[in-house]
Amino acid sequence: MKVDLLSDTHIHTSLCRHASGTMEEYVLSAIDRGLARLVFLEHLEEGINAAYRTWLTEEDFDNYFEEGWRLKQHYANRIMIGLGVEVGYNPECVERILERLAWRRWDWVGLSCHFFRIDGHNEHLNVLSNNRRTIGLIERYGSRKFLNRYFATLTEGVRTIPAHILCHLDAGLRHQPNLHLEDSHWEQIDTLLDEVKSVGMALEINTSGYKYRGLPFPRPEIIALARDKEIPLTLGSDAHNPAEVGRYFDRIPALLS
Repeated sequence: MKVDLLSDTHIHTSLCRHASGTMEEYVLSAIDRGLARLVFLEHLEEGINAAYRTWLTEEDFDNYFEEGWRLKQHYANRIMIGLGVEVGYNPECVERILERLAWRRWDWVGLSCHFFRIDGHNEHLNVLSNNRRTIGLIERYGSRKFLNRYFATLTEGVRTIPAHILCHLDAGLRHQPNLHLEDSHWEQIDTLLDEVKSVGMALEINTSGYKYRGLPFPRPEIIALARDKEIPLTLGSDAHNPAEVGRYFDRIPALLS
């Protein structure tokens, strides 16, 4: 099964408030790297109570689409540009998420899950964060138990949200110390991939994982399992600055061989 090495389908910009660079700077970076396709995948979250917003408002999305359409036209002869969204699944706000998705015409919809609420806390925790307080709270709750929750929530999201790709499948709790996938997690991953296959979604190989652990998200064993199930694979850098566009793509042919 081949992966398009000339397409980067997971890009963030300064619009999400935790990345840097304009949309045009990412486009120029992709052109400079010889890519044929670039897909912006800005964050959409609903019902999240967090100390700092790391997603776009509807006004932000208005600006995103206005600038995106300008770039599509201006660079039409040099690169294909997609305007997508990375939906953070929140089981408490499914109807609202579906409403917001229906308002716009997205080129690409990615599904992920970044935020969870621990019992007794009103605040949502970003399980992909390296915030020490967050790491400590999750560790006290039970990081393995939380990981069970993470995979279960992703599975529910795949069944619920009409998306094209499942993003960084095993990135959850990536900063938790001494966290390992146990048999129960592997059973959940197998079920999750079966759901991905049944709804016709693709699985993302997210190369930002090389920065954090020397391996992509998801890990090679999960990618191999997805290939055995004949699930399509896409490639995304999860770039948060223009220099990261297409990062580590040169490692993918060896990974898949």
